Order: sequence, then structure tokens, then C-alpha cells
Amino acid sequence: MKRMLLATLTLAALALPAAADPVLGTYKTEPGDTGSYAHVEIYQCEAEICGVIRKAFNGAGQQIESKSVGKRMIWGMQPQGGGEYAKGKIWAPDRNKTYNSKMALAGATLKVSGCVLGICRGQSWQRVK
Repeated sequence: MKRMLLATLTLAALALPAAADPVLGTYKTEPGDTGSYAHVEIYQCEAEICGVIRKAFNGAGQQIESKSVGKRMIWGMQPQGGGEYAKGKIWAPDRNKTYNSKMALAGATLKVSGCVLGICRGQSWQRVK
């Protein structure tokens, strides 16, 4: 009886889809040094979290063509639990610099921050979908 119950529970657990990480989705960045902003898609890349720029907008909110669209912006981010992510990298297209990064999700706001050579920056991104 115990074996049958254990087998049933195991099969049920395998049949359930893996829970999606709550940070997955698309976020609007804050404007950078040029006044432009982007929509960044956050997705699962193996055991880590990554992000790619999907759309770019000028300061007036008009979608623009940009060489940054399609480029990886976040990689190597590791879930820490409780909506916290760390040990990743983030590329800032407005300064063309890569920062050691961490993120924190609270509701629809993703706080992203990073440092390189003691210089740190941060933004609050809003979920768009």
C-alpha cells in the first residue's frame, strides 16, 4: 500500500509543470543617459535568469530602431529566494559598460543595481507583461 501511494505521489509530482520564476516577463527600464529606454524580456536560461532587449524607445516614447535590440542585457543571475537575485551581470547600453549585478522583485517593480570598479548604478523597472 505504501509503495502504491509513493508511486502515485511521484507520478503526480512529475506530471505538474515546473513553477515559473515570478521574475519572468517583460519590463520597461528607466531612461538612460540619452533619455531612451527599453523593454527587456527576463527569461530562464538553464538554472539562471537572463534578459534581452526586445524593444527600444526614444524619450518621447516612440519605438525606435537600435543596435541594442536583441542583445543580451542580463546574464548569470542566480535566484536567492524571496524575490532576490544576485551574482549576475548587467550591460548598460547607454554607457556600454558591464556591471556585477543584483535584482529584487517587489510586485510589478524590479529593482536592478550593479557596480563596476566601485561605481554603482541602479534603476527600478516596471513590468509591462
